[in-house]
Amino acid sequence: MPRIAEKLPELRRKANYQDVLNAPPNMVAQIIHGKLYLHARPVGPHIWAGAELCGELRSRFARRRSGEGKNGLGDWVILPEPELRLGKDVLVPDIAGWKASKHQRNRANSFSEVVPNWVCEVLSPTTRKWDLGKKSDIYAREGVSHLWIVDPEARTLQASALSAGRWVVISTLAGVKTVSVPPFEKLKMPLSQLWIDGPVWRYIG
Repeated sequence: MPRIAEKLPELRRKANYQDVLNAPPNMVAQIIHGKLYLHARPVGPHIWAGAELCGELRSRFARRRSGEGKNGLGDWVILPEPELRLGKDVLVPDIAGWKASKHQRNRANSFSEVVPNWVCEVLSPTTRKWDLGKKSDIYAREGVSHLWIVDPEARTLQASALSAGRWVVISTLAGVKTVSVPPFEKLKMPLSQLWIDGPVWRYIG
């Protein structure tokens, strides 16, 4: 079995979707520039931050059966860990959001080929390099409009917008700041809600 997070060195050919299907069930499999990458499921601080943010966004902005979310803001489809097929790349962001008018619902598939309007990556020691590098580059290439980077260790949230094919940082939140940045200016959630309290064991996977 490969280490917790690595590019498989024995795979001499370009990876394909069958390699994703063949991945161990306890691993997240992604194809980035033709190479297969595996990493373990996230741990405490990562799970907490992603779950809190996703829950708040879905509560406020996600479209429901009635067509509206809380306070009539339901014009988004927001999903945790969706599988995205973007060109020849297969990515799994921590959270992704589509404007409801753009999202194509297909119950027969476990993946989406529609480019999200917004993506959030929650950094962890094993995925940090990919999230800040190749994955962010692919999101820009495909035309994702907004990218949030949540760092549970540094306790920060960085929001960027796409401009001329490149990411431009529009806000970096820390301390007692409130999360209220594009494309969710009306969220108004305390940033501290994303951080797990108390001591955290060292991740040694």
